Amino acid sequence: MHFSQLKSYWHAEVIGTKKSFSYWRIFTRLRNKPSLSFLFWWRLANYLYSNGHKRTAYRIHSRLKARFACDIMLGATIGEGLSIAHHVGIVISKRVIAGKNLQLTQNTVIGKSGNSDEAEIVIGDNVFIGTNSCIIGDFISIGDNVTIAAMSFVNKDIPSNSKVITKKITEVKDDSVRAA
Repeated sequence: MHFSQLKSYWHAEVIGTKKSFSYWRIFTRLRNKPSLSFLFWWRLANYLYSNGHKRTAYRIHSRLKARFACDIMLGATIGEGLSIAHHVGIVISKRVIAGKNLQLTQNTVIGKSGNSDEAEIVIGDNVFIGTNSCIIGDFISIGDNVTIAAMSFVNKDIPSNSKVITKKITEVKDDSVRAA
């Protein structure tokens, strides 16, 4: 990864694409919106990791995990426009390759199920993953423009332009009336 790519991530995710890039704007946004600091520091740590500065990257990553309760592993490839609504409980494997504009919500888990080091989870552009959702598997492909509803479990390929809803059944029994 080149430094120019890191700057483009910061521009899209921290500053916003409607304003021109400047380091002053980054630091102003980080001061006014602390939730953006995860994206800023994770992108920096991932940049350092991919360029051989693993010790420094792991230090930054360790502090991010402790502060935000969010673990996007170093080595994960996520395109620009990453958006995280609530950081708590997010776990993403380093084997994830995601496109642009990935939107995550709290308690999202994306990981492999086996021990294969070649296993990859490929996620397309413009994907929304709802609260308490799990994407678990070894060679899973999720297309572009996919919405994964809250509390969904995905363990197979999802085609582009789809909505994924895991149906749940809630059963309520009245225990107040018992036979004598």
